[in-house]
Amino acid sequence: CLSPPRWTHLMILTLAFRNLCHDRIRLAVTLIGILFSVVLVAIQLGLYIGSSRDITALIDNAKGELWITAYGAKSFEDGGTLLTAKERHQALATPGVKSVAPVLAVFAEWRKPAGGSTRVVLVGADREDGGLAPFNVVEGTWADIKAPGGIAVDTSYLAELGVEGIGSTAQISEGRVRVRALTQGIRSFTQSPYVFAPIDRARALMGAPEQTTTFHLVKLEEGADKKAIQADLAKRVAPAEVLTKDEMLSRSLTQWLFNTGAGAALIGGALLGTLVGTVIVAQTLYSSTKDHINEFATLRALGSSSGYIYKVILAQAAISGGLGYLLGMAISMLVVYASQGTAIAIQMTPELALGLLALTVAMCSISAVSAIFKVTKIDPVTVFTR
Repeated sequence: CLSPPRWTHLMILTLAFRNLCHDRIRLAVTLIGILFSVVLVAIQLGLYIGSSRDITALIDNAKGELWITAYGAKSFEDGGTLLTAKERHQALATPGVKSVAPVLAVFAEWRKPAGGSTRVVLVGADREDGGLAPFNVVEGTWADIKAPGGIAVDTSYLAELGVEGIGSTAQISEGRVRVRALTQGIRSFTQSPYVFAPIDRARALMGAPEQTTTFHLVKLEEGADKKAIQADLAKRVAPAEVLTKDEMLSRSLTQWLFNTGAGAALIGGALLGTLVGTVIVAQTLYSSTKDHINEFATLRALGSSSGYIYKVILAQAAISGGLGYLLGMAISMLVVYASQGTAIAIQMTPELALGLLALTVAMCSISAVSAIFKVTKIDPVTVFTR
């Protein structure tokens, strides 16, 4: 048989469950409120995580401990004025530097084969330099991209670019290009698709002078002091700036998520979802407690402690939260799955899933406070005056 503590816990759960199921419509409203909150927060924060990954994807895949950029460069896509070969030579002459790879990243006009145009980010780099090259390639090779007019685009943007795939042709500025390779999952936060090409072809398409570039990716000798080389290199290439990879990541995230207000909007939406869910659950628990006030008064008159009754209310909140969380996560995962083939992917990580669970528990616990306050005012004498 059950020991007294276990019996007490079972009674608490049984009473809490019966209170919730007494009014099934109210229970359904509670679960919908929690479900709505979980889904909204999951989507908003999932978009935030997905957007962060989109912003930093190319920087993460670039090979180089240091980045030489024009002064005031805001992000990978907005690198400011072009650099020249001077900065590259200065970098190669710096002790501790192993190699320097140029990368060109500029906004360009893409002219669709059937008419119309859109804006793209043209990324020029050579795989042989070891700096940055197309990654997640699912069709075609680097040798194909190096063929005359060759470029690589992502499968997520084929419809937007007005092309069907390998072999399709278009124009970038006034130059004719041909899709010879496809990547998968390289999305752009700016919604301007990335187009990869060898750096000399990218310069020719944009009419940029030879050896000019947006960034120089600097690889260091093994065991070199990164901070010391960064300081030395900054003096040599001034007024250009020398950033670590982490600093470059931070600049891009700050520019696109916070300076544009996009990040604040996503976080604000998550907070709104939490607030809505908390209010709905609080209202439901309060109403349920009010409807069962006589039963709680009877328990008090029979000698039940305040702590016992509080546990019943918290158990109601926990049951509601658990069911709402499971339903909300099921819907959220369907939305996440459906977004993977689109230009805006929602990400779900184990940390986010655990965070949503903790948020749901906290939300329901806070909501239970209003019901607990109502119970604290119960006078057991009311049982004998009914």
